[in-house]
Amino acid sequence: MMDTSDSAAKGSDVDELGIAPENGWNALYLDGEWVPASDRDLIDVENPATRTTLTTVPSGTEDDVDEAYAIAEEAQAEWAERPPQERAAVVSEACELLGEYADDLATLFAVECGGVQLKADFEIQLAQGTMDVGAGLAMRDGGRRKDSVTPGKENLLVREPAGVVGVITPWNFPLYLTSRVVAPAIALGNSVVVKPDEHTPLTGGLVLARAFEEAGLPDGVLNVVPGYGHEIGDHFSGHPVPSVMSFTGSSEVGRGVGQRAVGSYTEPALELGGNNAHVVLSDADLERAIDAGAFGSFTHQGQECISINRHLVHESLYEEYVAGLADRAEQLPIGDPLEEGSLVGPVINESQRDKIVGFIEESVERGATVEAGGSHDGLFVEPTVLSGVTNDMPAACNEHFGPVAPVIPFETDEEAIRLANDTEYGLSGSVHSTDVARARDVADAMETGMVHINDQPLNDEPHVAFGGVGASGMGRYNDEWILETLTSVKWISIQREPREYPY
Repeated sequence: MMDTSDSAAKGSDVDELGIAPENGWNALYLDGEWVPASDRDLIDVENPATRTTLTTVPSGTEDDVDEAYAIAEEAQAEWAERPPQERAAVVSEACELLGEYADDLATLFAVECGGVQLKADFEIQLAQGTMDVGAGLAMRDGGRRKDSVTPGKENLLVREPAGVVGVITPWNFPLYLTSRVVAPAIALGNSVVVKPDEHTPLTGGLVLARAFEEAGLPDGVLNVVPGYGHEIGDHFSGHPVPSVMSFTGSSEVGRGVGQRAVGSYTEPALELGGNNAHVVLSDADLERAIDAGAFGSFTHQGQECISINRHLVHESLYEEYVAGLADRAEQLPIGDPLEEGSLVGPVINESQRDKIVGFIEESVERGATVEAGGSHDGLFVEPTVLSGVTNDMPAACNEHFGPVAPVIPFETDEEAIRLANDTEYGLSGSVHSTDVARARDVADAMETGMVHINDQPLNDEPHVAFGGVGASGMGRYNDEWILETLTSVKWISIQREPREYPY
């Protein structure tokens, strides 16, 4: 393990980063103003690598949520009346600013959520991509004409902004997973209220508010209320004002968010947990499958809903695959994300670490073998490879959300499909075979929203539908699919000629 004490001070002055507001980050963002904490409780934002406090932000209250929604509701109508090219220009300018602040953002990713430079590069690229595509939605699909079965009638289907959009985002890819909703929502004429995860209030919300403020977004169109989920989350997600409630996070919490949203006649958009299978068929290119398996399990410490949760490997390749994957795991540099060369950083907090370690230990007690890793130092969990795993062991049947690779053998393609589908989740997956038609047959049979052949599940492109089935959520993000969620369709008919009625 790397000694992280020398780098403790490197990310401590986050209020001085170029993208920070003049008064630092200790504020809510309401109606275009940075509202100081005043007598509110404070949330300590901690560096998971060094366990030092970076800054504090206000812990928003239910009254703050009410105010934010009221502000957004008032601002939305005027914003929707702005020409689409003006709305698109603001989003495009915010996108450009993220690129200009890339170095500052990389520091924030490192010290706020434990992201290494590689992860920072991915996240900035994803955030800019989704903002670029989102800006383009402002000029697309404003409506259409449909023929009528009634003589002399014209049918118009007019697409309008949904209204106010509530957004609750997680800590693992905070900037991107907020941007993918905020950017298209604003481009389409909606207003937005964001509640970022309490672990990442900066990159999950306040940074984006600062970028849009600098880009010239009118006051009130975007508002950010940091706060603890257990204190304001229910009030936020069940509020009567928003027309759409977007949530990315665990399936357990997401179920409640969706129920509260529907109870307030709010459309839920839910991207939830995953238990993604990496299927390696008997004719797979072994080295290629191992390369993909290591990347899909250990990137950002496995803290991604689309990470590989289970490696399903044909018995003829099993021993070689386990040995190869263990070798890759042992070679990955572990350390403070601010240190050059680190590829594995810390997990987000003690609770997450304890869950991951518990799944490993419980699986070993039930017969699994640790082939690599298995230990931890503070919040640094070693990339771990487990052999002799069955589908019902804790590290396999649960979404472990850590750098853990349980490897499970199978005999036939049919068994691989059964194992892959033996979960309540259905988010992503991957299949390796030198016979693409064979891989496609397995991919077609996998009950999941996304499958990647001869690759791994960590894929997201801003112009391609992203989402899952079952406990992995409902709805789709990106491009035309998120457009459907963030707008509503109104039917307007015009009777051009007198109509004959039966009485």
